[in-house]
This record gives sequence, C-alpha cells and structure tokens, in this order.
Amino acid sequence: MPGEGDPGALPGAGPRVRSPGVTLTPDDLVEIELIKRLKYRYARCLDLKRWDEIAECFTPDAVATYSGGAYTFEGREAIVDFLRRSMGAQTFHSSHKMHHPEIDLTGAHTARGVWALDDVVVMTDLELTIRGCSFYEDEYVKLAGAWRIRRTGYKRVFEEIQPRGNVEGLRLTASWWATGGRSELPAG
Repeated sequence: MPGEGDPGALPGAGPRVRSPGVTLTPDDLVEIELIKRLKYRYARCLDLKRWDEIAECFTPDAVATYSGGAYTFEGREAIVDFLRRSMGAQTFHSSHKMHHPEIDLTGAHTARGVWALDDVVVMTDLELTIRGCSFYEDEYVKLAGAWRIRRTGYKRVFEEIQPRGNVEGLRLTASWWATGGRSELPAG
C-alpha cells in the first residue's frame, strides 16, 4: 500500500508496518476489533448526522484529508464542522460502507489501517446520485483506554454522478428524516 512519498499516502504517514510471520495474540485481535468498531461508528455517525457522537471518534488534534487532499482539516472541531456543513442537510442521504480492513498495530497504543469504502449519496435537492469507491488510510491512537482516529483520509478509485430527474419512475421512498426510516412501498 502507499507509503511516504506516494500520492495516495496520508501526509506524514511514513511506510506501512508489515508483520510477516508475526503471530497475533488474542489481546492483539481484541485491539484490532475495537479499531474496527471505531471505524464502523464513524461511518454510522456520518450517515445519521450524529455530529456530537462522531466528534468522539477523533483525537482533539486529528487531521482529515478527504478526496485525495482536495479537502484537508486540522483539529476535531474543524473536521466535524466540515462534515456538518457539507453533509448535514436532510436532503443529503448518504451510505458509507467500510470494509476489507487491513489493520496493523504499530505500538502498544498506536495502529494504522487501510479500508475499502463504497459510498452512495442521494441529493434530493439537486436531483443527483453520486457513487464511488475509495481507499481510506488511517492512523489510530489509544487515549485513556479508547481508540481514536488521529489521521484519516481517502483517495478515490472512481466517482460518478448521475442526474436523477431523467430516470423514469425513480423516487425516494424512504428517508431517515422525511419518513422516519419507513418505506412508502407496500409489503406483502
């Protein structure tokens, strides 16, 4: 995976630590599972617009570099403010699926991870659907017994935009906000 000097790497992220032949202990596997839960919580909070909760995923001095460096923010407050401003509208429906984690424990309280991301955004106000996939690279630190994101960023593999207005019969039949998450489609 990308290392320092590679355009896909996080700024200042140095080469990835590889552990060929190293056996993970049960305690290591528990730490890796806790990091996975952190990243999954980040995605859930992002899609459900739970800004106070997503803030707890980051260290106070976290750095985020989204879309290959097009958007960079330093500090938890700046990151959450960007997410709130760019994704906070009830007409902005997103689904971020993080998967295929490659997590390396780099120290007793540090780790790095690479994640595949598939995302879909439906913007009902602009009548657009955006689909894409990316790879996230993260750095984590364990503070006061809990894992937090210290650095995060992704670079797109691809992204496509499709107008929704010209697709016959296409309509949004459920929304967490507009319909309380209930589908308007009859079942049975």
